[in-house]
Amino acid sequence: MFCPFCRHPDSRVVDSRLTDDGSSIRRRRQCPECGRRFSTSETTSLSVIKRSGVAEPFSRSKVINGARKACQGRPVSEDDLALLAQEVEEAVRARGVAEIDAHEVGLAILGPLQNLDQVAFLRFASVYQDFNSLEDFESAIAQLRDQSARTSNAFSGVQRPLGAQ
Repeated sequence: MFCPFCRHPDSRVVDSRLTDDGSSIRRRRQCPECGRRFSTSETTSLSVIKRSGVAEPFSRSKVINGARKACQGRPVSEDDLALLAQEVEEAVRARGVAEIDAHEVGLAILGPLQNLDQVAFLRFASVYQDFNSLEDFESAIAQLRDQSARTSNAFSGVQRPLGAQ
């Protein structure tokens, strides 16, 4: 790491801290030549391999833009989309690989989008999973209904008054 002040090719780390979201490390460095201090930030790189075989850096903004199109006209805020993108990035990084297929990123978007807005989920899934017929939509809707019914049944336990048997 070159010193930004005197261009000396070496520096020593004085302090290291995780950033607020834990995705990078901030390091305070000191140049042994001029004695001045400066900060650096280190992040891991994550590349997305597109269908064409081209690799490009992972981009939260691309996740947000794709989800935004699916959420158009829906009651979804920019904050909701930012949280969705963060959740997707965390899920993708948790796989522990430096390169991931674009298809896998799309799959990682489906889950959080389904939790955010079911209509937006259907829109995204219809394009992403290449729905070709009404039956594809009907099947996806049936799966959503089944999941919704299982969730509501799991939380619909009857509560008894204290002391009742």
